[in-house]
Amino acid sequence: MREVASLEALRALAGTEVAVSDWVEISQQRVNTFADATGDHQWIHVDVERCKRESPFGGTIAHGFLTVSLLPAMLENALSLPFLKMGLNYGLNKLRFTAPVAVGSRLRARMTLQAIDDIDGGAQLTWGVLVDADGSAKPACVAEFLVRVYA
Repeated sequence: MREVASLEALRALAGTEVAVSDWVEISQQRVNTFADATGDHQWIHVDVERCKRESPFGGTIAHGFLTVSLLPAMLENALSLPFLKMGLNYGLNKLRFTAPVAVGSRLRARMTLQAIDDIDGGAQLTWGVLVDADGSAKPACVAEFLVRVYA
């Protein structure tokens, strides 16, 4: 985990890859729990036997939005900003699911600080995020993730 001691030190990192998260395993239980939480029980996510028979992926795959939902935890896992009082997810400017995430695979996020803009009481961080799937040549997800931080 990388620690950045101040907002000024974070500003100096703009334009660089700042952090890489630990790997996160995508288990069938995690996918099923996400399906229950969101009501999205499409068979490509939850029906293991049908996927073995009919899916072009050969097995179940994670929801794209499950991958996105992991971004805040991946950022927190990879980067410590002890000077902050609070951080808020502000949204996404861009989001693409560029490869399926097979159940049983592992994901990690590579985060580049694209911009840091002043807002009242803090800053808005624009993160360029590539979510790698272990063993895949293509990223699973490419996103521009916005976070507001308050010191």
